[in-house]
Amino acid sequence: MMLMMRTTINSEPSVLEKAKAAAVGRGVTLGEFIDDALRSYLLKGAEVAPPPFQLHTVRGELVQPDLDLDRTSALLVADDESAYGKSA
Repeated sequence: MMLMMRTTINSEPSVLEKAKAAAVGRGVTLGEFIDDALRSYLLKGAEVAPPPFQLHTVRGELVQPDLDLDRTSALLVADDESAYGKSA
């Protein structure tokens, strides 16, 4: 024998009406419909939201104010020159 509990919940009227209509459509009572919905939600588990995006910025000696980020070829040349020295 399954133990049943009685409780009172507060619900938005529009949500409750949709739940009642869905229960009628499935041929079950509102209580059975809510049990099934809760059971499904609990088995699925609450989805964990990803952490919010954080933009990390750099200040100080790493910043090169004269660097033109629109000219990526210049970045490659500067990188090569710092690794191998300037060409003659």
